[in-house]
Amino acid sequence: MKTANEIWIISGEASGDLYGAQIAEELKKLSPQTHLAAMGGMKMKATGIEILVDSSELGVIGVVEVLGSIFKFVRIFFKLIRLAKERRPAGVILIDYPGFNIRFAKQMKKLGIPVVWYISPQVWVWRKGNIKRLAERCRKMLAIFPFEPQVYEGSGLDVEFVGHPLVDIVEGRKDPSLKRDNNKILILPGSRGKEISFLLEPFLKTAVILSEKHPELEFIISSPRQKIRDQIDEKINAMKKKYPAVRKLKLTHNCGETAKWMQICSAGLAASGTVTVECAIARLPLVVAYKLNWITFLMAIVLVGRLFRGHFTMTDIILDKNTFHEFLQFQVQPSKLASEMEMILPGGSRRAEVDADMETMVQMLKPGAEGALAHTAERALSAIIGDHKVEEKTK
Repeated sequence: MKTANEIWIISGEASGDLYGAQIAEELKKLSPQTHLAAMGGMKMKATGIEILVDSSELGVIGVVEVLGSIFKFVRIFFKLIRLAKERRPAGVILIDYPGFNIRFAKQMKKLGIPVVWYISPQVWVWRKGNIKRLAERCRKMLAIFPFEPQVYEGSGLDVEFVGHPLVDIVEGRKDPSLKRDNNKILILPGSRGKEISFLLEPFLKTAVILSEKHPELEFIISSPRQKIRDQIDEKINAMKKKYPAVRKLKLTHNCGETAKWMQICSAGLAASGTVTVECAIARLPLVVAYKLNWITFLMAIVLVGRLFRGHFTMTDIILDKNTFHEFLQFQVQPSKLASEMEMILPGGSRRAEVDADMETMVQMLKPGAEGALAHTAERALSAIIGDHKVEEKTK
């Protein structure tokens, strides 16, 4: 028998944890008597909801990296299935994390537990066969990009664009006391250990080149959590011994203050990921780079073939335009990154164009008058318990 007053939220990465926490807060307003439980991290834990599994360190990427953690994933997977059989929640909201969640959705379907999927897997890029699987296993797909409903046309899946949650989050946390500093550059080398291993060194070498040409520049590295900060500090110290020029950089490393520095810095150098959308909403121009393990990269070439809309950075995919210039794998060369950075600095040749494109993107991501997170929670609850019951609960 289903537990009418219990809904689960399942996420496996830092961004999903952030969105899950916001959805949980909105669900509490809509249905205060509903018990919320989750696979989540620090953000969801801070809302006070029940944490079934702590997902803080589950954000791995690539075939090689996933294989190293496979037994951990298997244990978590079967633990959640066992709990679902025992507790029979009224429904589950799955946030992104397709490698895990598509399989979990299949098990929930077998148990007769409704599945609402929030943040579509990138089926427009690869694994298009997942469109059919998602249509079979999910009651509703809540999409955060305006082009996604068209991707699912003909599948039979109920897909609705609900707006991107980062618009609410980023614009809501703006501090009017913070002002742009033309001499500060933000470096965002990633939120995963492998990203730091691949990208921090070329990013710091890029900073050295820029510093030699523009000695007034200061560089801020921002880490999402302490474990990543420790890894970055270790690599910086090693680079200072190997490359004396790194010691001369005006370099500050902070943890947990990325949002503040997005408002203060004048431009940034970032790993591809959700952070590129976040920076665009904060109106921080970026040069974007990404590198993978070579085995994973070669497999991606075989499986993907070509990039959707010709880009791998989400900002550029949304706009269908090369706004944040991208560098992938062997293209990640400090001299090229430095040259592109100069173009987006205040007064640079591309600065005005990038500023205008970021404004356009923000307007594209808004769902309308209602905030994206409130709209998402309402549509998820409606899909699980029915529209008329949500209306009753909110009266």
